[in-house]
Order: sequence, then structure tokens, then C-alpha cells
Amino acid sequence: MIQKQLVFPYEAGQSLSEKLDFGFIPDLVIVLGPTRFFKGNEIVSKWRELLPDSVFAGSSTAGVIAGSRVFDDSVVVSGLKFSATSVKFYSVNLKESEGSEASGRTLIKRFPSEGLRHVFILSDGLLVNGTELVNGILSELPSGVNVTGGLAGDGALFSETFVINEEGLCETGVISAIGFYSDVLKVGYGSMGGWDSFGIERIVTRSEKNVLFEIDNQPALKLYKSFLGENADGLPGTGLLFPLSVRIKVDSEPVVRTILAIDEVTQSLTFAGDVPEGASVKLMKANVDRLIDGAEGAGNVSVLDFENTDDVFAILVSCVGRKLVLKQMVEEEVEAVNQSLGERSLVTGFYSYGELAPFLKDTSCELHNQTMTVTAIKECVV
Repeated sequence: MIQKQLVFPYEAGQSLSEKLDFGFIPDLVIVLGPTRFFKGNEIVSKWRELLPDSVFAGSSTAGVIAGSRVFDDSVVVSGLKFSATSVKFYSVNLKESEGSEASGRTLIKRFPSEGLRHVFILSDGLLVNGTELVNGILSELPSGVNVTGGLAGDGALFSETFVINEEGLCETGVISAIGFYSDVLKVGYGSMGGWDSFGIERIVTRSEKNVLFEIDNQPALKLYKSFLGENADGLPGTGLLFPLSVRIKVDSEPVVRTILAIDEVTQSLTFAGDVPEGASVKLMKANVDRLIDGAEGAGNVSVLDFENTDDVFAILVSCVGRKLVLKQMVEEEVEAVNQSLGERSLVTGFYSYGELAPFLKDTSCELHNQTMTVTAIKECVV
């Protein structure tokens, strides 16, 4: 597997080079950058015309990862040429479907099942219900195949997100999927958090899918604001600093949910994934050391079954909430993952509005918030 990464500093209205000089014709090109790069910019279509045999995928972000660096104002383009792996790429648009779950089903149905090794998802980060999307994907995913990925970001603005569709256009509402077909491709993944829960456990008493109306029979927004104090004035952005731990069943592993929007009229909170009635919730806060340790742990787990990490390609998807908490220390969590993967790995990724990954090996994918998720791939050709 041959791989190379290009980093382009970017300002709105700037023209990037139409030539992608990888030195080879890649099978897969992943483009990650700020929202303003994708909005109304035709450069991806031009790149695609110049490399018609390459699959182009990518999305807007809340920060881009290249190696051990994090950029807000750069476009990172990674090219991969495989030895014995083929790639298929499909997309759907939420605006033309019957919801997130139906979109997930439709998308996965398009992939031939024979030889499918892994699926990586890039989805609109604001119009999607991540829980329903995962449910739809899993309902059609062939046995033995797993899925990872992330929801596109828009910095801390929460205005609009963009994903490249299969025509090479950058649009809102898009859910795309990269399917890897191979007998020699090894895939590993890890997902860990590092947040601390505090306060008493409370019960969700009224909700509709990913919209939370009442906690302990009290208006959800009013109660949540009382927790945040002076930070309440910055909602929904400050909600990233205080996510909810959600335990759906007594014996289930808690998942973390981050606020995407608030509604003063209905006193409700909208999350990236479902918060079912009857679920137990607790407020969470950041522990910087544990966030960095969690990132390192995710990296370690992702390559646990690899004989070595030479020539591994890794996609990191970390939550924008972690970036806002870590601030100038944000590169430390990326460096921690890089140390786990080794110096001969090529690392890309982005800060997201949600992460898709299993908790552990051989478990099903779930929607996460506030985690560092690592997907590592490597061709093991004898």
C-alpha cells in the first residue's frame, strides 16, 4: 500500500492548485477541511476530473488532523494506492430519503456483500440522527463486516456541514460510505473517552428520539441551564463542555451524548443521537489528563492485533468537544495516538459532531460523542 498526504493552507476565496501531485494514481483520496472550503468550491470536482480512476471522499470538519498536527485553516488530502484491495463509494442524501435509518439501509444495500471487509461512513453532522443511521446500517451490513466513521463538523458554529457525494459534489445532507474489498486488508479500531460523570443520576421522563423534553419531570433545558450556571449563556456551543452520560439499560455500557441545538419555546435539547425515555443520565465534565490517556488507549486498541504498524493508514475521528476543552493542548491527544501507531503510520482525521465505532472488537458499531475513535487499516500481503 502506497500512501501520501498533502496539506494546503486555505483562506476563503483562495484558489488551490488543481493538480494533486501524489507521484502515483491513488485508488482512494480523502479530503478534509473547513466548511468554507467545501461551500461553493468546485476544486474537488476538478481534482476528480483530473483523477477519474480515483475515489474521492471527505467532509467539512471542526478541525483537521495531519500526522500529529491539528489545523483549523488547512485542507488535508490523503491518497492511498492499494496492492490487493478495491474500493467502492456510494452516497445518499437525507433530503431525498425517509429519514436517517432508511438512508443507512439504502446506502449499505448498494454494496455487494461478497468480499466486503469494512465500511467507513462520513455523514452530514446536523441533519442526521446518528442513532437511527447506525441502526439502518447495521440492519443491512453483512455478517462479519463492521463499520466506523464520523459526522461532519462546522467548527463550533453548528450552522451547516458538507460531505462529498459520489458525483464529487460537496453538499449538505449527504451520507457517504467507503467500502473496502479485500482478502488481505487488516482493519482495527478503538474508541475511548476520558470524561468524568458527576452529580446524581436522573431519569429521562419525556423524549422523542434525539429530542429531550423532560428530566425527572422537569423541563430539560431549564434543568440543564441550572447545571451550567454562567456557561448557559453560550448554549448550544458550551454544551460541548458538559455532555450527558446516557445509560439505556441497567446493565448496558453508557454512551455519551452532545447537544446540537436547544429550543427555548419547548425547553428541549436536541442531541446527535437518541436519548430514550426511561434512560438514566448524568452530567459529565472534562479531565484533561484522562482525555489524553483515552486517546492513547484508542490508538493502542486499534492496532492490538497487528504484528507491526509499518505502513498503517489511520483515520482519527475525535469530538469537537474534546478540542474545545483541550484548547492549546489539543495536539497532545493526537500525538498520543501517533505514538501508539508508530512513526511509519500515516495519520489523518478530523474533529467531528459524532463518532461511529464499536466499543470493543467483535461488538456492533454505535454512535458516540466526546470520544477519540481510531480506524487503522493495513494490507498484509505476503
